[in-house]
Amino acid sequence: MTTTGTEVLDHWIAGAPHRGTGTRTGPVYDPAKGEVARHVRFATAQDVDTAVGAAREAFAAWSQVSLAKRQQVMFAFRELLAARQDELAQIITAEHGKVLSDARGEIARGLEVVEFACGAAAHLKGEYSVNVSTGVDVYSVVQPLGVVGIVSPFNFPAMVPLWFFPLAVAAGNGVVLKPSEKDPSAASWLAALLHEAGLPDGVFNVVHGDREAVDALLTHPDVSAISFVGSTPIAKHVYETATAHGKRVQALGGAKNHMLVLPDADLDLVADAAVNAGYGSAGERCMAISVVLAVESIADELVAKIRERMAGLRIGDGRRGTDMGPLITGEHRDRVASYVDVAVADGAELVVDGRTIEPDGDPSGFWLGPTLLDRVPTSSRAYTDEIFGPVLSLVRVSGYEEGLEIVNANPYGNGAAIFTNDGGAVRRFQLEVTAGMVGVNVPIPVPVAYYSFGGWKASLFGDAKAYGRHGLTFFTREKAVTSRWLDPSHGGLDLGFPEHD
Repeated sequence: MTTTGTEVLDHWIAGAPHRGTGTRTGPVYDPAKGEVARHVRFATAQDVDTAVGAAREAFAAWSQVSLAKRQQVMFAFRELLAARQDELAQIITAEHGKVLSDARGEIARGLEVVEFACGAAAHLKGEYSVNVSTGVDVYSVVQPLGVVGIVSPFNFPAMVPLWFFPLAVAAGNGVVLKPSEKDPSAASWLAALLHEAGLPDGVFNVVHGDREAVDALLTHPDVSAISFVGSTPIAKHVYETATAHGKRVQALGGAKNHMLVLPDADLDLVADAAVNAGYGSAGERCMAISVVLAVESIADELVAKIRERMAGLRIGDGRRGTDMGPLITGEHRDRVASYVDVAVADGAELVVDGRTIEPDGDPSGFWLGPTLLDRVPTSSRAYTDEIFGPVLSLVRVSGYEEGLEIVNANPYGNGAAIFTNDGGAVRRFQLEVTAGMVGVNVPIPVPVAYYSFGGWKASLFGDAKAYGRHGLTFFTREKAVTSRWLDPSHGGLDLGFPEHD
């Protein structure tokens, strides 16, 4: 590892870069070169308090701004983001390592949520019932929460924040975002773009840092809600800590996504899907396919087809037109690579070893090529753990029933897919599988923006999923009003108990 970067990235508070009070910083790597490109300031609890204070002050005015004006700001932000997405993609690739096409895809999915937020006014309506009792009407009012905190992971430094803050802002809230300290620049770039779009100062703030900043958000008395995406152990900590402090929480955790392949499936389609879903973004995504459950009769052929496609992948610097880039840090690369030895020791067959690749990039980069394991025992940690890297495990099953049993026995329930041309099997699978998102001949079933993203079991803590209808419901609360306007002819007093006439 070499160190070249001397730039230090500041927080963004009240519409401008903010140095803060903290003295600690963290390195931000260019993972394709294995060198430090810049540093990022770590927020103290006092810095978080400053950001929350700015958001609270801005909320008082922003929550009273008309829906029409809020829509105008979101439309302006959408136009700026669409026009300058290549600039953001370069930032993502430089700090995360994913190839440029993948970075552009991440932004495109985030833009879908921005576009949904542009129409949020249509979803922020209450209901009205006339004459529920004589002369009495009841109606509901949808209002923002106040200040909301967002804690986002390293693997999608633009898309995951975009899952949350456009809806929170459109609903009238103030926002404090704590992005991953591993690739923080995208968040600050988005903050500056919102400022350019006309968002009032203080409505959207960014604090950088580590657990100290996160815990300050989770326990701050003026933060009403927390949105989180990350590993299951941290999601559990976020949920338990924030709810103990009276906050509304949506905490999306880890995954171990399975793809069940039945004998009648198109194996060319399956092989393409397995490679794309297993190795895209270097496997660093919670919707990656980690396990292929292949019925024994077609397993050998499928393994051969997957291996054939893997041979054509170019691994290297994502700015060079390659297919897969490096992992985020050297430490994470080493952790992922260690699972290969674990699997082999447990009896798995190593079909393709990604530890031996020669990348199209600096040898000091954090490289690990696509790895394929066959006959992986479900008792192995290579199967049970969320690896979060380009390691695809194939587990052989006798048929649909055994495959479904394995999926449902897994503690995670983020996504699951089935590949088959059997409509009856599909109908059973989509109803019987215990996962929050299901793909039918689709390996990564991430919903479009007007549906909601989230898993079951240990993949989601809290009741609200991300974006879509769930997202707007999460960032608002409903107030019911019972109203009676007296008729002009009314007179006298009536102290009796109200009755339904």
